[in-house]
Amino acid sequence: MDWLFSDLSAFYKIPTATILIILSTILTIRLYGLRSFAKMSGVDFSVTIAVGSILGATVIGSTSVMKGALATFCLISLQTIISYFRNKSENFEETISNKPLLLMDGEEILWDNMKAARISDSDLRGKLREANIIQMSQVKAVVLESTGDVSVLHTKDDIEIDDFLMTEVRSNADDTYV
Repeated sequence: MDWLFSDLSAFYKIPTATILIILSTILTIRLYGLRSFAKMSGVDFSVTIAVGSILGATVIGSTSVMKGALATFCLISLQTIISYFRNKSENFEETISNKPLLLMDGEEILWDNMKAARISDSDLRGKLREANIIQMSQVKAVVLESTGDVSVLHTKDDIEIDDFLMTEVRSNADDTYV
């Protein structure tokens, strides 16, 4: 029965650790802002996952609340520093971040880019369905974002995509940026 029930101290330790680590996380987020959990880059995504892992480990008692709070603070601090340098230096931005990749240009599927990104045609079809595409002629562009998300730009009208939206999107996995 040990696998089902732990010692009775868990009944007060886990709720107490949960409250304390959540409060420390809220304080850290209030200090650094909502950007702390934005998923705008690979670094952001990694920090979000790491913080979740730390919170879980702290709640179940694998690490102390103090260590969990410090680790969360350090991760979000590092994320903020990286974000600062990404905004200040184009070279740093290019080094640290993936650039979006064009998977479809209008109705044309860019198979070489799909292969380079390891995106299957069934993955693509699923993303098109999620975007409520019912005719391929609705697709203006499909972009694999730097976070791993897939954006489907579409319309029924014959409107061109604004250049601003396509800035830095690579049209070819081996090319320079568009």
